This record gives sequence, C-alpha cells and structure tokens, in this order.
Amino acid sequence: MTSIDLARFVRPGDTLTWGQTCAEPSTLVEEVVRQADGIGGLRCFVGIPAESALTADTLPAGLTVHSYCGSGSNAALHDAEALEIWPVHYSTLPSLLSGGELHVDVVLVQVSPPDEQGRHSLGLGDDYFSAAIDSARVVIAEINDQVPFTLGARTITSDQITAAIEVSRPPVELPTPPMTDDVRAVARQVAGLVPDGATLQFGIGALPEAVLAELFEHRDLGIHSGILNDTAMKLVEAGVANGRRKSLDRCIAVAGLFGGTSDLFRWAHRNPAVELRSTAYTHDPSVLARSHQLVAVNAAIEVDLTGQVNSELAGGRYVGAVGGAVDFIRGANASPGGVPIVALPSTIRGRSRIVSQLSGPVSTPRAEGVVVVTEHGSADLRGATLAQRVERMIAIAHPDHRAELEADAEGVLVSR
Repeated sequence: MTSIDLARFVRPGDTLTWGQTCAEPSTLVEEVVRQADGIGGLRCFVGIPAESALTADTLPAGLTVHSYCGSGSNAALHDAEALEIWPVHYSTLPSLLSGGELHVDVVLVQVSPPDEQGRHSLGLGDDYFSAAIDSARVVIAEINDQVPFTLGARTITSDQITAAIEVSRPPVELPTPPMTDDVRAVARQVAGLVPDGATLQFGIGALPEAVLAELFEHRDLGIHSGILNDTAMKLVEAGVANGRRKSLDRCIAVAGLFGGTSDLFRWAHRNPAVELRSTAYTHDPSVLARSHQLVAVNAAIEVDLTGQVNSELAGGRYVGAVGGAVDFIRGANASPGGVPIVALPSTIRGRSRIVSQLSGPVSTPRAEGVVVVTEHGSADLRGATLAQRVERMIAIAHPDHRAELEADAEGVLVSR
C-alpha cells in the first residue's frame, strides 16, 4: 500500500511506539497525527525526535504522548503539559514496552526493502522499541527504499508484518550540532582521559561529538554505544576506531541506532565494520562489564559538590533524561580500566554548573562514582570521601565561582 487506514488495525485505547531520531517512520507518524482523532484514546511512547510530525502544535486531541526524555520538540510538549515523562533507566525500556506498564499494542517500524531471503532490516535503529515487535498485536511497516540494510540488527519478514506501506523518502537526519569554544575545551580535557585501545560509549549532543573529534590521534579505539554518529563513522574510516582491542565484537563498531546524515546511512549499508543491536545488548550490564577499558562519556546539566548529577531539568524545563547514563557509568566502573565520565562546561550564561545544590532531580546518584570533567580539569570522585569530593569539584569549577562554592562547602558537608 502507499496509504493506510489506521482504523483497520488500531483500536481505541491502544498504545503505540516507533523508532526514534533517524529511525522514525516519518510517513506513518504523519498518518498517526492525521488519523488519531478519528480513532481516539490512543497513547504513544516516543524517544528523541529529529524532525517529527508530532509536536506541541500538531498534537491530536485523541493522542497522549509518553517518553523517557524531554529532548528536541519533546520539551515543548512537556511545557504544554502534553508529555508524560517516565524517569527510568534506558536498560529497562525493552521490558516496559514488551510486557510492563507501557505494554505496546502497535509498533510502527521503518525498514529497508527485503533482501533475497525476504528479510527487512530495521535499518537505522534496533534500539529499545524492537523488543515490542514480538509481543505487539500489530506491526505496521514503512518500507523505504532509501533505508540501508544494516548488519547485526534483527530482521523481520512478511509473516511478522500486519500491514505495510511503501515509500521513497530520505530518512530524517540528525546533523552534527554546532560546537562552542567552551565545549571544545571540555572535549580536549576528556580526550586526555581516553587511553589508546579503549572501548567508547558516548551520548547524544554537541559535547560527546566534540570529544570524538578530539580522538583522531588515538589508536585502536573501539565503539560500543547507544548511538553512532557521523564523527564516530569518520573515526572508523580513519582506522582510529578499528576495534582491535575490544574484548567483545572485535573489529566491529556496535550501536543501538544511527543518528547522523545521509553520509552515515550510505556508509552503514551492508558494512561489516558496524552492527546495530538492541538495547538488551548495548546496555546489558554483563556485556558492559566485560568490555575492554570502557570509557563512558555523558553530558550533564549540572553536578553538585558531592557528585550528584542532574541531567533532566534546566531552568525549570524538562529537556533531558535519566537515559542510559547510569547504565554505562556502572558498566565503566565494572570494566577493567574503565572510566565513567560526566562532562560539562563549568558555566552557562555566567552561572556555575558546578553547584552546592542541584536545581533539578538527582538523575545519577553520587554513590555511582564518576569522573567529572570541565574545561578546568577533571575531578575523580571514585573512592573519595565527601570532603575530598567537595575539594576536587571546587577545583574544576570556574574561577569566578570558586569563592562562593567554598563558602557553601561547610554547609554542604554538615547537611550531607
């Protein structure tokens, strides 16, 4: 089919989900927005949007939106009180969607054309949503001839598809974000903590990409991450991220989804150097613990003097997520030679991001033990007392804010 009447397959009260960022089935999401009011009572679970048709301005009255994050246009949905946030670890999403409180009835999936065995690749994202394919009542596929056939990811065949539409349109892109001087300065500090031969995990956004851009002089790096972007692709192409020292998936870059441009999509097509895997694998604690020198690089909104991290709320707006940070921090701490990094510029618009008290929730508790990095250096909080943590955190704060933080320090230690 080239168009679809969703009411033939979707019932009032159903929960829907689909791939995020570049894996979003754009045509089917547009149909959900157009037809939801006619069905009514629908709930959807979405991830990070790139150029989604589902926004605060287009949200149908017959659809409620749930997500693990406030990224992109999700922030405006949350501001409009139209987004229900699930503050959960990323590793729990597959079970939530396949049999938990968010049990999915309908999966919308973007796939490649079939290969000679009739298998469709999930193309640009295996991730968390594919777990729901096996338990959902309905699977609707958007077969897009511009989606690559990627290796490693699960495939689906016609007998697993309830209905399908055929389209030919460029998948949504997630271009490299602009990088400021302070972000580059933090990235240089982080790069100095990455040993040759390390296995890399990195989050989404300007800072993790800036870190990758600083690693081209390194050797024998590996990639095991939730997302793989254009800069990571260039590291693989340059022979820097060759994966030779990986303990698992040797010489293969592993990710849950692709978040980049058409250059990345073309490169990924049937490329044996890269594989997509489900969240059940990319975030598996035993897999992470067995990874060689796992260096986890994740950004934050603010960190307090004792090492508590807020990665969700900024200026009263929900713009982030709990996400996979704790999954990978724990993995890096369990990995021999691993380094769990939380990186952020020391200030934003003149305000310190190293604080005596968080302005938002504790997304990562201080008990996890991380290495906090700003442009002024790094504070290794692993195995450190509260007093040692306070001293080390003040040392990497912006010089203009250190006196105020020192004045607050005694109160922090007394109250905690």
